[in-house]
Amino acid sequence: MPADRDAAYPPSVTKLVEEFAKLPGVGKRSAERLAFHVLSAPRDEAMALALAVRDAKRNLRACARCFNIAEGELCAVCSDPDRDVQAVCVVELPRDLIALEKAGVYRGVYHVLQGRISPAQGTGPDNLRVRELLARIRERAGTDRPVREVILATRPNLEGDATAEYLADLLRERGVETSRLARGLASGAELENAAPSSIAFAFQGRRRQ
Repeated sequence: MPADRDAAYPPSVTKLVEEFAKLPGVGKRSAERLAFHVLSAPRDEAMALALAVRDAKRNLRACARCFNIAEGELCAVCSDPDRDVQAVCVVELPRDLIALEKAGVYRGVYHVLQGRISPAQGTGPDNLRVRELLARIRERAGTDRPVREVILATRPNLEGDATAEYLADLLRERGVETSRLARGLASGAELENAAPSSIAFAFQGRRRQ
């Protein structure tokens, strides 16, 4: 019977490998390579990585308005007075927001749902930031700059489409116009992996719901 390879590792190495293996898309072999890369790196570089992780966990929080990643109460987008607050782009996760920002085709604000409707994973509307989205729209309704369009930029797959349809129905009842990104993105595509040109096409060709 082959010996357990982990038995040859000191406990600290085993723990490091186990922690890297928890990262998405990282298998046991990749975790071992990452662990030994850190071990072979100069001490300053390895500690810089550890400190960056610590500082990110210590300093980052959800934006109080849109639930993007922020270091203060509001994220960089919500803090920008030049953004068009009458257009709200709804995304699933902060990394989707970042992908849209890199495309450079949108100057409105965002709302991060923190997920999508997924019955298989036990995620329903009450688990998302839907109430907060409706509250934002309601608060702006009494101002001289009400929300005029909500762009539904959930991912182009079954769950993303179901989430968009659910939100469109809710917003339609409240007289808010909605649109959906055009299919410049392949079905099932992740926004974060899409080329900026594809995102730009999908954004500019968005259709009314």
